[in-house]
Amino acid sequence: MIQGEKLFRRLTGRATEQLPGSSGLQSRTDGCMQLLLDQQGRVIDASGLQRHGLGRDAGDATPRLLLDYLVSGSTLALEGGPADWVGHCLDLDFQGPGLNVLHTRGWVQPQADCWLLQLLDIGDLLRDSQQAGSREQCAQLALSIGEQLRQCSAARLPEVMHEALCRVAQQWRVPCVALAVRSGTPLGWRLYSAYHGFDAPALWTTGQTLGEVLDGVDAKRPRSINADVERTRNPLLNSLFGNADGWLVPYCDQQGQSVWLLLGFYPATQHPSLMSESDWLLVCAAMAGPLQDRLREQQHEQQKERMQALQELLGTGWWEWLQPSRQLQLAPQLSASLLPQLEPSALTREAWLALFHPVDRDELSSGFNALLEHGKTLMLCARLHQPQNTQPTRWYRIQGQVLGTGASRRTVGYMLDISDIKNQQLQAAAAHARLDNLIASSPAVIYVQRYDEGALLPAFFSDSLQPLLGWSLDDCAGAALIDRIHPDDREQYFERTRQLLREGSTRSRFRLRDRAGDYHWLLDEAKLLRDDLGLPVEAVGLWLDITETTEAAERVKHSEERYRILVEDSPAMICRYLPDLTLTFGNRPLANYLECAPELLPGINLGDWLSAEQRELFERRIASLSPEFPVSTAEISLQLPGREHAWWVWSDRGVFDAQGQLLEVQAVGRDNTEVRRSQQQLTHGAKMATLGEMATGLAHEINQPLNVMRMAIVNVLKRLSNGDVQIDYLKEKLTRIDSQIQRAARVVDHMRVFGRRSEIEQQVFNPVQALEGTLALLGEGLRCKGVEIHAEGLACSVQVRGHSDQLEQVLINLLVNARDALLSKRETDRDFQPLITLSAETDGNCVRLWVQDNGDGIDPRLLERIFEPFFTTKPIGIGTGLGLSVSYGIIDNMGGRLSVSNTGPGARFCVELPVVEE
Repeated sequence: MIQGEKLFRRLTGRATEQLPGSSGLQSRTDGCMQLLLDQQGRVIDASGLQRHGLGRDAGDATPRLLLDYLVSGSTLALEGGPADWVGHCLDLDFQGPGLNVLHTRGWVQPQADCWLLQLLDIGDLLRDSQQAGSREQCAQLALSIGEQLRQCSAARLPEVMHEALCRVAQQWRVPCVALAVRSGTPLGWRLYSAYHGFDAPALWTTGQTLGEVLDGVDAKRPRSINADVERTRNPLLNSLFGNADGWLVPYCDQQGQSVWLLLGFYPATQHPSLMSESDWLLVCAAMAGPLQDRLREQQHEQQKERMQALQELLGTGWWEWLQPSRQLQLAPQLSASLLPQLEPSALTREAWLALFHPVDRDELSSGFNALLEHGKTLMLCARLHQPQNTQPTRWYRIQGQVLGTGASRRTVGYMLDISDIKNQQLQAAAAHARLDNLIASSPAVIYVQRYDEGALLPAFFSDSLQPLLGWSLDDCAGAALIDRIHPDDREQYFERTRQLLREGSTRSRFRLRDRAGDYHWLLDEAKLLRDDLGLPVEAVGLWLDITETTEAAERVKHSEERYRILVEDSPAMICRYLPDLTLTFGNRPLANYLECAPELLPGINLGDWLSAEQRELFERRIASLSPEFPVSTAEISLQLPGREHAWWVWSDRGVFDAQGQLLEVQAVGRDNTEVRRSQQQLTHGAKMATLGEMATGLAHEINQPLNVMRMAIVNVLKRLSNGDVQIDYLKEKLTRIDSQIQRAARVVDHMRVFGRRSEIEQQVFNPVQALEGTLALLGEGLRCKGVEIHAEGLACSVQVRGHSDQLEQVLINLLVNARDALLSKRETDRDFQPLITLSAETDGNCVRLWVQDNGDGIDPRLLERIFEPFFTTKPIGIGTGLGLSVSYGIIDNMGGRLSVSNTGPGARFCVELPVVEE
């Protein structure tokens, strides 16, 4: 009685008076509950406010406490009657109305010839403890995700973000999770990464564009998506969540850029009661904050690369006048262009001017002085000094200006290579001079048109008209000239006439048919002559045949357009093919993949490398191209020579004629095989991790009945105290059972510790601990199967760095593989005695752990592939092929090496790890 009152004071935080009756105690315990029990544990009476929360009331049938009141499974800690429960603190879960459960804690004390069970409601205490634990897990998960996103490489950022979404989905059982960011394009929002469970539909995909659907959503607090409400209030948002309930969590950084965490198929009734809005905001910020920082870093680096590439392509670069040293600092790429033999460095004013031709040097020096002394903007063109150089002259456009005033005054500018433009201008001027001379002496058609009441009528043609077009003046009289102009150019010819009469001169091009029926492109230049009164008299002009030049320009234009498209979209493989998939061109990377020479690619059909299903999808996608939507991108699967499968990311662009018919397809692609295989490995690894978590939970559940068994044995030992020989023998046996239960509990505890996730940071530990833990888990089981284990040299005390549980996982994989090999051999050889030898040795710099069996060893042809992922020699359905591959990666991450050899009668695996200072 006194012990129960002390426990009551400790739980309620206030003193109570000892009263013999239960009614007096009830008046002081408010929300407590008392049950009066008989010697067999049947409920005689119930009192206290909490009795109304029970699933049933005590009646004349005197229901039993263990069977009629308590939740199934919560009675494992009780055995016997109320007399056996005295002195124990009892945690009992009562079944309330519906699915409600009343969590209580209490004790049993005698009451007359019955027993009084006094109970307190501890539901709030459990809930507060669970909420604290949930907040701590949430904070640890957020910290872990944020650290991984900040430390990973730019190439692995999408993969790490996908893993983070996977962890969030598994932690709170969310079917679909995605992270939406601003794309910075007119497409609006896009999904940076998306994850869905293996049993959930793919609601979202990575890279999916969302438009402006999230612009109107309040980004200050999380928002619950109710399908019935959003269907009328925001149909676009409701469609985004697949017409189902969901959850939107915002994040807004200091620059005002928002990120949204989307939780799909996640109704409000499914939300964990222990997760508050602030917890969700913390999880979202842990992913969105580092992601925004990394994306800005990538954009900054890309912008720098674009600027550098642009300067290199244009042949331009910046320069700055350093006033303290009175030297000119040039951009690296500009310095390399001007001074290819010298290292980039600052130049004196005289050395810089000496780079330019003497003809332009004085003008440049004067303009530079005006810039430095008076702040006058510098802008001129100068050529480089190239003595005894047969290369075309290099011209630069030089500009400069003064920025700031006083101490912050800076003189900066840039130099742009305009050699092509200048040389073209010079060539054009020379060509124009030659053309003028040619017109004067060549059979160019010179004509005169007289003005007659607003019309211009042919009056004269030079004799060159006959050999050029085959016509005479009479053939071009009246409307005959208009009839011989190409129908598409007649409106242009009429506009030429109106312009000539309005402005007095004109220059145009049009096509004119000759006597053979062929059209010639003519360059027409004309000038209107007026009399002394300013009235039009006649027009004098020149026709020049530019057919070959125009057609050549059109061919060059089409060729440049074709290759411009290829350059814009080219990653590694470039090709052109007809609508029936027959190649007309392919570059060397494509030829290497198909194992043939590039000149042999034309005529090969891409469909030969596709399966029937893949080819049908490929042809259907090509058929969907149109002039309005000429581009299509997809991932295709091919069966290449020497490979099981290859995956390419393929982009097509259709080329159409004027009627919209598909003429040709230009395509670019890159190899995505390794990424695809990595995704498969990741999916398979996640499944195996789930199995591990189930095993860990099972180990926890096994520990509860062990405690119950031990409690029952203690109760039996209390009653066996007479002291005769038979009783002593029973005590000895029960004591032995108790020790075995403790041993089993230690093994279960080790399994539970082994099943936990590894620490993020590596720790220093003794590798012998992993060997001992492995033997504790598998040793007894191996002996039961007839496999003998020898352990040698396990007394070394060196230290290594890594994860002890991961090293133990490697050793378990090696022991299990050895066990399977030995048992398989014993099936064919009944006299075979399986033996596994574990040993450890150290030479000061490293420690070696050996696992050797006396089986048949490994086929020498398979030794090189033994550590490949998904490679196994076991029958289908038994081995996954991941054990040795994962083990190899674990040892490699610890800085060591895992190797295998055939030594003696069987296989011998060696784990070699570097020793660290203690």
